[in-house]
Amino acid sequence: MRGVTVVRTSVLPPYAAHLRVYEPLGAYPEPERARWQASAAAHGPDAASADAPVARAALEAQRGALAEVAARTPRALPERESERAFVRLLDGVLYVCPWSVRLRSWQALDELRASMPVALLDTVLPQAVREDAVAAQARWQVAHPDARPWILTSRWEVPVRWFLPFGAEDRRYLPAEPLLEEEGEEPAALFYLTSMAQARRRVARGYRVLRERLPGAPLTLGAEQVGRWLEEFHPRSLVELDYGGLVHAIGARRLAVDHSAAEVAAGLDALRAGDSAGAALAYEVVAERWRRVQALRQAN
Repeated sequence: MRGVTVVRTSVLPPYAAHLRVYEPLGAYPEPERARWQASAAAHGPDAASADAPVARAALEAQRGALAEVAARTPRALPERESERAFVRLLDGVLYVCPWSVRLRSWQALDELRASMPVALLDTVLPQAVREDAVAAQARWQVAHPDARPWILTSRWEVPVRWFLPFGAEDRRYLPAEPLLEEEGEEPAALFYLTSMAQARRRVARGYRVLRERLPGAPLTLGAEQVGRWLEEFHPRSLVELDYGGLVHAIGARRLAVDHSAAEVAAGLDALRAGDSAGAALAYEVVAERWRRVQALRQAN
């Protein structure tokens, strides 16, 4: 990929999946639009077709970030917002998904505070560092009250609600492939890609049946959450679910037979038809698949 310094390291990317929205270049106001256009011209698109993943660009970005923070004093977030984005070129249109690293770092800090014991959290990020980050977040939010991330991240699983925007036809699986010796290996990728119109339609239909049959259930609340997030973006955007670094935890054999989106859709169809047993079975197949992946977190 032009303009990207490849960082050579044996470190694998985080075992995390990503839900991304790519808005068309024209949806961005100036001077943002000019900046993204210049960046795309300098670096080229990360994917030039619907069947191409952004896995290599994501891997290089993660390894570059790792190299940048190594041996530094712990920080809760980058000093400046990233000026990079994932770029897709589809049917002659540039679609841009900003990395929004600072905003996502604040969100990750909130998750860290909620999931980690205080004593361990103080070791990872001292209290003074966290307090500075929270104060910076408060100041930033006053100036950007409508800000939202283009990328959602989930560690060690793909939440079932994330499959709602996608159909079986949106699935792309590309096994890892060796490249030239100096280029290493093209990483494996499993991702779904669809239009925003399709994504919103599927989530709305799924939410209606879930609200009728399972009011207040976690998946129902999750469907509402995903739907509200998608409404924040341009109606001609693209929506992508990328298994990211989870492909390394799952392995090629299981990836090849992973059809979670189709199974979730089948479960919703069963629920719509009043087949509660069929719906429960479809949901359990998907849930058990991700329980096995999450169990790897405790392995040594």
